[in-house]
Amino acid sequence: MSVTGVGFQLHETPETLAEVVAARVLETARRAIAARGRFVLVAAGGRTPLQVYARLARARSDWSRWLVLHGDERCLPAADPERNSHAIAAAWLDPVALPPSNHLPIPAELGAEPAARRYAELIAPLLPFDLVLLGMGEDGHTASLFPGHAMPEGEALTMAVYHAPKPPADRVSLTPGALAAGREALVLVSGAGKRKALARWRAGASLPVARVAEAAGAEVLVDAAAWG
Repeated sequence: MSVTGVGFQLHETPETLAEVVAARVLETARRAIAARGRFVLVAAGGRTPLQVYARLARARSDWSRWLVLHGDERCLPAADPERNSHAIAAAWLDPVALPPSNHLPIPAELGAEPAARRYAELIAPLLPFDLVLLGMGEDGHTASLFPGHAMPEGEALTMAVYHAPKPPADRVSLTPGALAAGREALVLVSGAGKRKALARWRAGASLPVARVAEAAGAEVLVDAAAWG
């Protein structure tokens, strides 16, 4: 099924979905490294992608050729376990001994505005990204792009986010344009809690995840619980 050109792929269980996505990431990395000598991945935060990262932690690849970026981050101290960068490192990057210079976390401990400016400078030379991973929240947000929040147009790559509907209120996010600036994009949707937002998306609601997925030409991988 497709909505505004976005294809939805249904998988029976969250475990199957995670296996498929992990295999897709590894194959995309293999092709990127063979073609360009490196693989630039924008990683997603949240619970669903962590299942993918746990599988990548058991895989083999030339990790020295991977560059791992982040789609968003909470403005918390660098070592706070609630940060996306911390959770992803613990689940995947540390177990595979990714070289520290190959992990490019958002310096959100600096505050939303300074961190957004610095991260934009850091990631601009890495465009176009090889693969962008995205999740979807129960309200239809993706990264830290929330319903009802203004989103920049034009060429901005990052944005400061204030008054997020769940704590912490201050965050940094890649913009819709940056998240769409990849050769490929995958959106992961898992769990019954996502069912209402996914139904709204499929019915044509203008949700942040819909806007980004359409602009990116993303594939959306959904488990049965979310599909309903």
